[in-house]
Amino acid sequence: MAAKVLKEAKSLTAVEAGEVDTAVSSVKCCCCGLMEECTHAYIARVRERYGGRWICGLCAEAVKEEREREKIVITTDEALKRHTRFCQQFKSSTPPDNTNEDFILAVKQILFRTLDSPRKDRFTCRPLGRSHSCFSTMQGTPTQAETE
Repeated sequence: MAAKVLKEAKSLTAVEAGEVDTAVSSVKCCCCGLMEECTHAYIARVRERYGGRWICGLCAEAVKEEREREKIVITTDEALKRHTRFCQQFKSSTPPDNTNEDFILAVKQILFRTLDSPRKDRFTCRPLGRSHSCFSTMQGTPTQAETE
């Protein structure tokens, strides 16, 4: 922890002194293949954190989630391997040939599920919270025609 704080302090002093390399280069994520343009200093920090491999910010968050999600403690390297395997499986899956037909089948399946599910009787009326009409108190008062 102290080494990390010391490293950050050194990088802050380098920034203040204007010694930071602002050259930008493209780098490709080893998990998902995303290309990004980053400074050399940032690329070096990410590679140092992930064992020489560069990963994008989204994959870095996924690796972090993978580590936190496990009940047993796993290393960052193991979480990175799991995430890389997931990305490779996702990229190797092929999209369906006829997406319109698949969409129609999915809607059909949803429709059949809703028709097969038990239905509530929609036309039954529930009684209101009060038991009498608000006009019930006026029934006992005589109308003007009755008094004449």
